[in-house]
Amino acid sequence: MSQAPAPPILLLAVDDLSLETLRRCLADEFQVFGAHDVREAESLLAVEPIQALLCDQQLPGEGAIAFLTRLREQRPDVVRMILLADSDPDDLIDSVNRAGIYQFITRPWQPNQLLLTLHNACELYRLQRENSLLAQEMRASASSLVEGQRQQRERLKHNYHLNSIVRAPGSPVETICSQVAQVAPFDICVLICGESGTGKELFARAIHYNSRRADHPFVAENCAAMPDQLLESELFGHKRGAFTGAVNDHIGLFEQADGGTIFLDEIGDVSPTFQVKLLRVLQEGEIRPVGGDQRYGVNVRVVAATNKNLEEEIRAGRFREDLFYRLGGVRLELPPLRERRTDIPLIARCLLQEAVRAFGKPCEGFTDEAMACLQDYPWPGNVRELRNEIQRLLVMSDNSADGGCWLEAALLHPRILCPSLSQDGKRGGARPGPEATLKERVEALEIRSLREALIRHRWNKTRAADELGLSRVGLRSKLERYGLDCWGGD
Repeated sequence: MSQAPAPPILLLAVDDLSLETLRRCLADEFQVFGAHDVREAESLLAVEPIQALLCDQQLPGEGAIAFLTRLREQRPDVVRMILLADSDPDDLIDSVNRAGIYQFITRPWQPNQLLLTLHNACELYRLQRENSLLAQEMRASASSLVEGQRQQRERLKHNYHLNSIVRAPGSPVETICSQVAQVAPFDICVLICGESGTGKELFARAIHYNSRRADHPFVAENCAAMPDQLLESELFGHKRGAFTGAVNDHIGLFEQADGGTIFLDEIGDVSPTFQVKLLRVLQEGEIRPVGGDQRYGVNVRVVAATNKNLEEEIRAGRFREDLFYRLGGVRLELPPLRERRTDIPLIARCLLQEAVRAFGKPCEGFTDEAMACLQDYPWPGNVRELRNEIQRLLVMSDNSADGGCWLEAALLHPRILCPSLSQDGKRGGARPGPEATLKERVEALEIRSLREALIRHRWNKTRAADELGLSRVGLRSKLERYGLDCWGGD
């Protein structure tokens, strides 16, 4: 295998001793060219593919800074460095501003550090050349990029089409999808309410990609994730010098979403002070960047979401009533997953397919028993919790001989292995309510404990009896009493 050629570098030093010392240090790892003055250096730069130049600060004639400034204009790809004779701050600042110096090397220099600096400089040269070539390719293939963007946009429209939202016939989500179909074509603010993990952003994207704004940007921001000043800067932008750290102008998300949709998640968590600013933007259709004097008009549709009861927040004085009515032109109430039990098998299989693709681990699917447990569990974390549990199941499962695996109930988290059962042992029964007798509550608890132990031991009654402190005969008696004896083998 052929070795890559040594990178060519140029040393410009007036003193013969300094030049020879540098050459000996670098010759083993670089193709070193030496020059004593600017004219000789320019001759070498004209014929050799020099990648990096190390120039002595003390040069006769026009000086190092003037020469490197001129070189920056003629050969901007060459990485320029200066070997310092002193550390005058004014000279350093002037070198950076005018000549675009990559690195200053102070005397006495250390050989290892010098080698590392030169290697980094040549790597920078290589990356700059690659970026330049990529930029040329991008300019040459602008039409293909436009086509790629169009195809990506079409994929997004398909993925977030209302027919692509996973649900079973008769699901409560059917009503939500019908409402979205009515609302999406019209530029009205939408407020999506629901517990965390119910898919509020999914429906926000469905509103956007089923609207007339689908060919324009969709941007999202979690309003609970940052303080007021940072949130204001993120949404409305800021001008250079507006606050500490604002070294450049920043375009806010409202301006980025111009012509499209902005999704404000967790809107119920913003402060009353910021609510006033947001209300003004919604009323006037204009933004003013932080630290700026000029206002800019924006054409943006606002979709907001919250897991809080905003009516209660208004009564408590934590949310402005006028902002609530401005955001809630149309309100969508997303049902929690526990009210969508018929949807759980479809959602679980889709999430399993995602996990299989992400982890590269094949899987045949869920056993009937595992799927029944998933349907019986109330899922307080909704779809987000279901996704995490399915990913954990896939990772913890053992592949079968043919390379696939089945996700079994025994692998489920203990909190999911206690499903609600009716007294006759059938799945889907409700937990005893406040009106239940002590006997009914004790029996329900006993049923859940029996079934959890049996599933954990894969219905091995001997092991389950040992764990529960029962004899095998006693366990069988209880299983027959509650109608559980038909659910598993020995």
